[in-house]
Amino acid sequence: MFTKSKIVWFTGLSGSGKSTLSKIIKIKLLKKKYKILLIDGDVFRKKKNVSNKFTKKEIIQNNLKIIDYIKNIKSKYDFILASVISPLKITRQKANNIFKDRYYEIYVKCDIKTLVKRDTKGLYALAKKNKIKNLIGFNSKIKYEVTKYNKLVINTSKYNVADCSKKIINYILKWSLNLIGKKK
Repeated sequence: MFTKSKIVWFTGLSGSGKSTLSKIIKIKLLKKKYKILLIDGDVFRKKKNVSNKFTKKEIIQNNLKIIDYIKNIKSKYDFILASVISPLKITRQKANNIFKDRYYEIYVKCDIKTLVKRDTKGLYALAKKNKIKNLIGFNSKIKYEVTKYNKLVINTSKYNVADCSKKIINYILKWSLNLIGKKK
């Protein structure tokens, strides 16, 4: 439908709702006949045999691999939805610099109390028992860094999935239409 793809980057802590929301957005966009690719950070890491040590260097390398992958396949899709913790703003800013107005960041925000209660993958329980010693935002030296440029902030500890996905889809479609208008 569009001549250039839009990259929608879902970022936030583990369990905040990135994957859930990106899957819902994919379904909604597919219903509108867009060509969509969903990249989930966990799945990408497993496919590329990336280490799970989550050091700062490995996180940056993994996020840069995702950015490079998107650069190579972006012409095949209307929207690429990337769902990646990406806690370091340096990698998100790199994506923003590369894709420019085609990049839209969604910060899926959730307070730690809700994340621990939700614990969709059981990671917070393992971190509490010191079986995971590097869970970002919980017991890791690596802290989540919030970027300063414009982005959509979705607070999943305050709003339900339906409300969050509705807000995201409205923003994405409005943003896409604005991009088309700029070309004229």
